[in-house]
Amino acid sequence: MSIVTVRGLTRVFDVSKPWLNRAIERLPKRKLTAVSDVSFEIEERSIYALVGESGSGKSTIGKMVVGLLKPSGGEIKIEGVDLFREADGDTVKRIRSDIQMIFQDPFASLNPRWRVRDIIAEPVAAHGGDVKGLAEKLLEQVGLSAADAGKFPHEFSGGQRQRICVARALASEPKLIVCDEPTSALDVSVQAQVLNLMSDLKDSFGLTYLLISHDLTVVQHMADRIGVLYLGRLVEEAAPDDLFSAPLHPYTRMLLEAAPKIDGFGRDIEPPQGEIPDPINPPTGCAYHPRCPLATDQCKSERPALSADGGRRVACFRAGDMFQSNIRRPGLGGM
Repeated sequence: MSIVTVRGLTRVFDVSKPWLNRAIERLPKRKLTAVSDVSFEIEERSIYALVGESGSGKSTIGKMVVGLLKPSGGEIKIEGVDLFREADGDTVKRIRSDIQMIFQDPFASLNPRWRVRDIIAEPVAAHGGDVKGLAEKLLEQVGLSAADAGKFPHEFSGGQRQRICVARALASEPKLIVCDEPTSALDVSVQAQVLNLMSDLKDSFGLTYLLISHDLTVVQHMADRIGVLYLGRLVEEAAPDDLFSAPLHPYTRMLLEAAPKIDGFGRDIEPPQGEIPDPINPPTGCAYHPRCPLATDQCKSERPALSADGGRRVACFRAGDMFQSNIRRPGLGGM
């Protein structure tokens, strides 16, 4: 059963100069398409990961799923309800209470003037719920002490602050948690602790995660399904084993080859070619074709559709060639 259904999701930002500047300088409006026609589903009690380079639209999608940004097009349904079109206020309130978010920077997302007790209890207090002893209970569940409830955020380390953010996310007993780069600000050893905690809590509370990350090692070991984004478009989607062992999109292979590997010393791998194009003026056809070693004239003129292929989806005219290349060159997923 799908708890999240995303269809044709698009988000366009107006990045134009003010009207008077445009009138004097005779400049047109400028639009930035951060997300373009993205569709995917997240099964209940599973982890769906979105990966891609900076600027690919991962965080924008996460903010639209939790309701912080309104889509420019398409729809997002949580438990079958489109929160942006649903007229019943009680239904929207009920569904929104089932969604929480863990942000990238654990310190910036915590109010420095509030005690930890008030920070954790805020989602429940906002809906008039009983918060007596709630913070102390949740702090112990995330590996901290109940006595920490009376402290302020600056009294904790980065890993402890992220545990506080996890506790706050659990306070309203959500079904879906959007994790926006939850461990990128932490060192490696603390990352492992937080990720293990999230995995244990998923099983204990029956949670569903939308995991946004640039760290392929994290998504390989945590995700049930992975979507690869490039310039706001979903270019490949597959289970981790399939994606890491046999990528069907050249961009996915580039990400895997560029990722650090334990046994990768002395590897003779070409560095990634080119930079992400200007999203205000994206390339025609396949957005990846200026950087793709397999690009053809068709890739430059036509945008490939995201087509299903044996339990996975890929948007590439050369997917068949990539499949044959994987047979000749196995072992990409050995991280």
